[in-house]
Amino acid sequence: MAKVLMKGNEALGEAAVRAGCRYFFGYPITPQNELPHYLAKRLPEVGGVFVQAESEIAAINMVYGAAGAGARVLTSSSSPGISLKQEGLTYIAGAELPCVIVNMQRGGPGLGSIQPAQSDYFQSVKGGGHGDYHLLVLAPATIQEMVDLMGDAFDLADEYRNPVMILGDGILGQMMEAVEFPESEEPAPLRTKPWATTGARGRQPNLINSLYLNPEELERHNLKLQEKYARMTRQETRAESYLTEDAEIILVGYGSSARIAKATVDLARSMGIKAGLFRPITLFPFPKHELQAACRTARKILTIEMSLGQLVEDVRYNLEFRLPVEFYGRVGGMIPTTRAVLQQVQRLALEGGI
Repeated sequence: MAKVLMKGNEALGEAAVRAGCRYFFGYPITPQNELPHYLAKRLPEVGGVFVQAESEIAAINMVYGAAGAGARVLTSSSSPGISLKQEGLTYIAGAELPCVIVNMQRGGPGLGSIQPAQSDYFQSVKGGGHGDYHLLVLAPATIQEMVDLMGDAFDLADEYRNPVMILGDGILGQMMEAVEFPESEEPAPLRTKPWATTGARGRQPNLINSLYLNPEELERHNLKLQEKYARMTRQETRAESYLTEDAEIILVGYGSSARIAKATVDLARSMGIKAGLFRPITLFPFPKHELQAACRTARKILTIEMSLGQLVEDVRYNLEFRLPVEFYGRVGGMIPTTRAVLQQVQRLALEGGI
C-alpha cells in the first residue's frame, strides 16, 4: 500500500467510497466542507450520487430514505448542523436503519465559531434527539484511524442496523497526514439486506417505521433496542492504553485531545512522573472494563477535553467513583497545550506525593 498526503476531511471521503458508500446527502458548514466537496467529484466517478440538500433537515431525511432502500449512505456536518439533524437521527435509530454520520465538532453553543471543540460529547453518546436510543460512536485520533474506522463504521451500521457516528473535530478535519488505503478501490462484497424496501414482487412488502400507537408494542420495540445496545457493549468496545502498566497518574482523552495528552505523558515520563494515557475509541459503548484495567495502579485521573467537562462524567461513572477524577479543558476553539497539561500533571504529582 502506498502512502498519500491528504487532508482529514478528504481522506474520510475516499475511505467512504472504498467502503462501498455510493450516496451522500449533506449541506455545507465549516470545518467539514472539504468532505462533501471531495465526494461531489468522487461519487459520480464510481456511479454514486451526491446531493447538496436545501438544508440539514432535508439531508438527514434523504439519508433515511436511502438507508431504507438498503444503500450504504453517508452524511456529514459540524455541530450546529448535527443539531438540526437530530429529529431525523432518532427516526433512523427507531426504524433500525444503518447509516454513517460524520461530525467535525466546532465551538459553541449557538453558531459559536469555526474553530475545533469537543462540546458535542453529550449529544453524541447520550442520544441527542428524543427517546431512548443510542448511536454507536467512534472517536479517531489520527487521519489514518479516521480512514480505518470509516470502513468499520459501515460494517457496524449494517451489523446492528443502527446509525454510527464518527466524532471528529476541526483539527482532524483540517490537518494533513500521510495515509494508506487498500490497493483495490473495489469494496468487499456487501451483505444482503432482506429487510430493505427494494420492491415487493414475489414476496410480502417490507415496512420501515418508527411509529407504534400501541403502547405495549412500543415498549417491546424499545426493549428490543436496549438489547441491541447491550450487545454492542459486550462486543464492540475499543480503547488504547499507553504506558498505563505502572502509571500513577492516568490522562484520559479522545480525538485531538488524546494526541496532546500522549505527548504530555512522554514529557512527564522524562521527568520521572509515572503518567499514562487511556484513550476511548468507542465513546458509545464506553470501554468501561478497559478503563478499569488501565487504572489498576493509578492514584489520580485527569481528563483532557476541548469542552467544559463532559467525558469526565463518564470516566467517573465507569470507574464507579473509586478514584479521584479531575478535569482540565479549554473551550471556544481554544486548544489545550502540552505545557498547560503538564502543569496539571505536575500539580497532581506534587499533591499526591507521586
